[in-house]
Amino acid sequence: MRETPRPRETAADSGSGLPQRRPERAFAHAGADGSGTPHRSDGRPPHTPRGARRTDLAGHPGTTPPVPGWPAPLVSGVLGLLAVFFALITWQVAVEGPLFRLDERVGAKLFERGPAGLTQVFSDLGGMPVALPVLTCAIAYALWRRALRLAVYAALTMAAVPALVIPLKVATARQGPLTEAVNYYPSGHTATAAVAYGATVLVLLALPRPAWLREASWPRAWMMPVAAILLTTATGIGLVLHGYHWPLDVLASWCLGPLVLAPLWWVSCRSRRRSSG
Repeated sequence: MRETPRPRETAADSGSGLPQRRPERAFAHAGADGSGTPHRSDGRPPHTPRGARRTDLAGHPGTTPPVPGWPAPLVSGVLGLLAVFFALITWQVAVEGPLFRLDERVGAKLFERGPAGLTQVFSDLGGMPVALPVLTCAIAYALWRRALRLAVYAALTMAAVPALVIPLKVATARQGPLTEAVNYYPSGHTATAAVAYGATVLVLLALPRPAWLREASWPRAWMMPVAAILLTTATGIGLVLHGYHWPLDVLASWCLGPLVLAPLWWVSCRSRRRSSG
């Protein structure tokens, strides 16, 4: 039985003719079901541009990306409300309005309540000898990981606290509780705690965790923001209960802290997005 000879290619067939499309090459990455649809592990449509992917605050797939550009709408709204509250409190303290007088009545009932030793420890959490070394360690770690921009923003964020708080203290000249001294508004210790611990969290979350920490079951990422909030809250409560500050002094610094941290938050989001991309 003789085989049918194959037709030979001529010069006209292989010369100037256009290359023919080979279906097996075009669908080399087709799915296993043979449907001809290119397989994508992330479930995106074939023509979805990378820039349109939804990411979370850290740049991971999930929600609307907040960077590059302005912060997410929710964050912008919260920061706007905090700015309004801070302006309202400052105005009431400056003119000694109804909120100012209510603050003094409430504060007089709270001073020297609770264990004096514990409230003193809480108050000291916002002192420079305690809060600043925590942030310094985070900045040093960022420099070691060659995140220079992140480290610089963290340092500038901490430097912004006295640059903002001291002029406000001098301008309002509010007398402190249980003393005749002035310049107590807003609370410097509370602002220091909010910015130092908050900046530490933003720096650490923006940097890739070491392998041994990634394999550990704890600490979880959400624990660090919770710890920063608890430390800042404890500082403010200790300052009021021990009689170092009026409640509005602390409340104003709680509002001021996130406003000061906003630029570092934006830089932290960009760093996390780059490291995850």
